[in-house]
Amino acid sequence: MPSHVVIGGGITGLATCWYLAKAGHRPLLIEKEKRLGGVIRTDHVEGCLVEGGPDSFLASKPAAMDLIRELGLEGDVIGSNDHQRVTFIVKNGRLVPMPDGLMMMVPTQIMPMVKSPLFSWGTKIRMGLEYFRGPSTNPPERSVAQLIREHYGQEAVDYLAEPLLAGVYGGDPEELSADAVLEMFVNMEKKYGSLTKGTLAMRAERTSTGPLFRTLKGGMEQLTQAIACQLPGKMDRYQDEAVAIRKSTFGFEVELKREKIYAEHVFVCCPATAASGILRPVDERLAELLSGIRYNSSVTLALGYEQADVEGKISGFGFLVPKVERKRMAACTFVKTKFDHRVPPAKAVLRCFLGGAAVDVPEGELIRDVLGELKELLGMSATPLFTRVTRWNGAMAQYGLGHRRRVEEIRERAGLYPGLYLAGNAYEGIGIPDCIRGAKSAVAAL
Repeated sequence: MPSHVVIGGGITGLATCWYLAKAGHRPLLIEKEKRLGGVIRTDHVEGCLVEGGPDSFLASKPAAMDLIRELGLEGDVIGSNDHQRVTFIVKNGRLVPMPDGLMMMVPTQIMPMVKSPLFSWGTKIRMGLEYFRGPSTNPPERSVAQLIREHYGQEAVDYLAEPLLAGVYGGDPEELSADAVLEMFVNMEKKYGSLTKGTLAMRAERTSTGPLFRTLKGGMEQLTQAIACQLPGKMDRYQDEAVAIRKSTFGFEVELKREKIYAEHVFVCCPATAASGILRPVDERLAELLSGIRYNSSVTLALGYEQADVEGKISGFGFLVPKVERKRMAACTFVKTKFDHRVPPAKAVLRCFLGGAAVDVPEGELIRDVLGELKELLGMSATPLFTRVTRWNGAMAQYGLGHRRRVEEIRERAGLYPGLYLAGNAYEGIGIPDCIRGAKSAVAAL
């Protein structure tokens, strides 16, 4: 009988297996798909590296780098080319550069905002006056849109908050919880009142000047492959699907589609929607709480070109398309500009994000629509060398209003059952470092 079973073979489950093996245990990993890594997927197409899932991780969160060092991959880490980090916002059908001095959606410099055509004069004046807001004690929970609207107005919601968060959560800022998604800003508001003042203070205290994003030369799948390759002999694996978990004399009975296994400790590292179904026999209330965490889908379209076909048409990291301007695309990344080692000198790759509504749209229709938008926005009319569509159904957890209270109760309910642990992107962060940190915390709870 295995003593430690891990359900889910994405980055969270793999990291959990890694930390269990480090602690001297031999985990059994349950994953229904043949390929491990979940939404982390890297393909090589005509000499170009194409990410099907996340292309990087935030350098400011240490958990990913800590694991990369343990795996011996530190020499393969590269940073984003921040000296070329210009991001454009589509407004009235034109690409407008985001003003200098913006940290996330908070303006910290006066003149770039004054000169920018991105905002009206009413919004610019409001942004300037925001600096003089006083501290706010115990504000009620608000949506991301409510928080930003209170400080900077609706234009800042439409042309900053919504497009910036669409690529991370794929959700609506009117529904996302500021406490869960922008906790740093909520804390700034309590201390300083002004988000601008708080951001300036935080920047003055910061000592790190490294790149904003980091990744691996071989793509993000290099991380998950390294874990899998270093675990043989320290981990077992079943390619099967978990159907239900029940309490048993030995700890837990894990029912799979093909057999039943028993374990003292079970780490549930799959999405909350799946966790809800398999944990219902253990605790009805826990299952109900998990089922309340919604997920959005994600679709990306990678387009490969000859460099000559895009020369003079693309610059910076790419562009964002606010919902108020959106047709099919939500964003587009110019891969070669953002990261070295991804695209040969004679080629270029544009990676377009299409949002969850496109998950069931035929591939030909998606490609036609995106090419039409690129022609309008960039003047590009060349035929791509290749196209690659990647769809992830229900992959992006949505931290709605009440999310933190929900997660607190989930933790309390799970804590009633010694040996049961939950980790993944549904709880305290959806990025790769967040998932790794959650896995490490779950193992430490042993």
